[in-house]
Amino acid sequence: MNVRKITSTLHTSDVLLIGFAGLLMIINIVFSARIPHWPVLVVIDVAAIVAICLLAYSRQVLGWTWLQYIHDWYVPFVVFFSFKELYFMIKPLHLGSDYDDWLIAIDRWLFGVDPTEWIMQFANPVLTEVLQIAYTSFYFLFLILGYELYRRGDMDLFHYFVFTCVYGFFLSYMGYFFLPAVGPRFTLHAFSALDEELPGLLLTPYLRWFVNAGGSVPMGVSNDVALARTQRDVFPSGHTMMTLVLIYVSAKYKVRMRYLVYVTGALLIIATVYHRYHYVIDLFAGALLMVFCVATSPRLYSFIKNRFKTIESRLGSA
Repeated sequence: MNVRKITSTLHTSDVLLIGFAGLLMIINIVFSARIPHWPVLVVIDVAAIVAICLLAYSRQVLGWTWLQYIHDWYVPFVVFFSFKELYFMIKPLHLGSDYDDWLIAIDRWLFGVDPTEWIMQFANPVLTEVLQIAYTSFYFLFLILGYELYRRGDMDLFHYFVFTCVYGFFLSYMGYFFLPAVGPRFTLHAFSALDEELPGLLLTPYLRWFVNAGGSVPMGVSNDVALARTQRDVFPSGHTMMTLVLIYVSAKYKVRMRYLVYVTGALLIIATVYHRYHYVIDLFAGALLMVFCVATSPRLYSFIKNRFKTIESRLGSA
């Protein structure tokens, strides 16, 4: 297998995933004195790069339909595992320091209050339930929207959508590196009192568990233990950024489910503050980063597919 033959079997999102894995590998090596598990993380990054190349090449050579489906839909899992790798990197890189005080100060300067405390005046179990469902739907909206684009048969558009999502997530991940923070549910409120102070109806406890599990937040522990173990993933708000990306794509390409995305997306963004996941400044940063993402994604997509002669280069322009 030569390099040109391998790259011609890659998707543009494959190239982006490989590039980000390579970047994480370099960071792990350069800062190995601070990152305790860096050898394991480097091995995982190398394995991910090899696996992506093998999957793409095998799909092209063997031509099996099920390999095609795996190659088209494996991306969310790798993006999530990249997110989990940050868990072992960000806190050691900053020697355990968080920057929540900065974000709290900015919110207070902008609004004169802590928004997560101010919004409590509107709290009730029905609203809590609706907003928790909307917040958790973040993890499924991408799959639903992607499936509709996939069913259209315009594979270049589908892969452009996947590429833009991967690009957006990685931009938000870089923000976590520069300004790690844990969010108001740990700093301005007692995490252990969340269910008591913001009770839902039926699904809220289970959905909170699901979200907390994704962020490595243990349940049934003290606020200090939860604070020490949770992921540093607050600034910018990836939920806000990527929800706005979904709204943008839904409107631009007139997807059938766009009105569901609009309504659910608006509720989801409100939920980021209501459920104490984010400071408002996180939302502003996420919105600005979304503008940067959708403005630069088309050119980066075209550059990669032409420079590396990926599969998309044979499918036309997005």
